[in-house]
Amino acid sequence: MNRISRRTALMALAAAGIGAAAGGARGAGWPTRPVSWIVPFPAGGGSDMFARPIAVRVSDRLGQSMVIENRPGAGGTIGTAVAARAAPDGYTLLVGDTGLIYAPAVYPKAGFDFTRDFAPVAAFGRVPYVLVVNPAHLDVRDLASFISAAKAKPGSIDIGSAGLGTVTHLAIGLFEDRAGIELNHVPYRGGAPMLQDLLAGQIAAAFVLLSPVASYVNSGKLRALAIANRRRDALLPGVPTMHEAGLAEFRMTTWFGLFAPRRTPDEILDRLHGAVQAALVSDDVRRLWLSQGARVELESRAAFTDFIQRESVRWNRIAKAANIEME
Repeated sequence: MNRISRRTALMALAAAGIGAAAGGARGAGWPTRPVSWIVPFPAGGGSDMFARPIAVRVSDRLGQSMVIENRPGAGGTIGTAVAARAAPDGYTLLVGDTGLIYAPAVYPKAGFDFTRDFAPVAAFGRVPYVLVVNPAHLDVRDLASFISAAKAKPGSIDIGSAGLGTVTHLAIGLFEDRAGIELNHVPYRGGAPMLQDLLAGQIAAAFVLLSPVASYVNSGKLRALAIANRRRDALLPGVPTMHEAGLAEFRMTTWFGLFAPRRTPDEILDRLHGAVQAALVSDDVRRLWLSQGARVELESRAAFTDFIQRESVRWNRIAKAANIEME
């Protein structure tokens, strides 16, 4: 996904307005009461952070409250299962992210199939991961030297994840496979405690979202080795991509977006899509996304659906190869 220019944003806003108006003509009568946005993770997390400013602007545009409902637990599967069982009437929506698309492969009792049970509405944004080290704990300067150190002493480098079955857990497994190395995986209960231990030198390395660590990298407390994306990022312009650093086609990003139960009427989905698109081009949202290292793309609902289908194939393949199964 690419950052959007001012001109592109204005053109997209106009198009979104037209689409919303047309959708309103076809879907007259909705919404007549508040709409619940289920966030299957705790308040303050990535999904919650991206959903709230969008929900406010969608509420303003549609004239009804969009109510954020946090339902965390079991890697997001509890809240997601609730949303999957909801009536397809536009009054219960899901704020989804990358980890939910492969969740049934990790949680056999998840109670849903993401691509079968949900209709994609609109993307919010995508944030890349970056591989960082604590230089006081592991003094390597680049990705090549990190890989060399890992090969010299297999299993000796402690690398943290946000938890078993999370994107960062899968990232570690994929990284080990692609680089031909063995690391010592240390799972945490969330990204925040993992980052705290990384800064304290309790672990040597981690894959982390770009925005929370940019300031620590710039201050020298952490060292960024490579960004797991196709292009460099303006928050850390001096940090190479994984491809540039020597590990071809290694991509790890987290995306966030809005979904509705399957069979929700297209008229409702079109109105929601137009309202989200309009929110994404507002100046305050664009500034917030930029500060978080997030990339957005004003794409059609069909294009977002195609993206989700491709992501499902890719991430389920990675999850099955990792052979992780949670109760």
